[in-house]
Amino acid sequence: MNLTIRTAIPSDYDAIACITADAYLGARYFENVDHPYMRKILQVAERAAVAQMIVAERDGAVIGSATLAVYGDEWADVALPDELEFRLLVVDPAVQRSGAGRSMVEYILAHAKSLPGINALSLTTGEDWVSAHALYQRLGFSRAPERDWPIPENGKMLLVYRMEL
Repeated sequence: MNLTIRTAIPSDYDAIACITADAYLGARYFENVDHPYMRKILQVAERAAVAQMIVAERDGAVIGSATLAVYGDEWADVALPDELEFRLLVVDPAVQRSGAGRSMVEYILAHAKSLPGINALSLTTGEDWVSAHALYQRLGFSRAPERDWPIPENGKMLLVYRMEL
């Protein structure tokens, strides 16, 4: 199987929305797509208009995506002035653990290293997304617990990881 990581294009947006919904609802972060945050993240065209997005494509099908942001961007949650942050990294639940997530993070890491003024990569992940934690730790990320924060609507904690470049 051939995996490509590339910039998202408009014809990818429906697949990105579907994968995002499947990943977040499957992880039980939200009960349905009517939650305000779910409605926001499923508006992929609007997100892509203001943020860089990438996809993982395998054999012509989009199987994952992520959103990139720097400090001050509309989609930045935790980025400090010298950090590239990635958010909403999702892989289709049907193909999770196939290497797509790792490949996207490696692509983002290489991209971050090419950006002037960027000295670190940061991310936020759910406290019970244990497989994601393991991936980030294997790739060299460290926890930044002083930057963790709760989801206002349900109190679940979002954990911050960081990697110096």
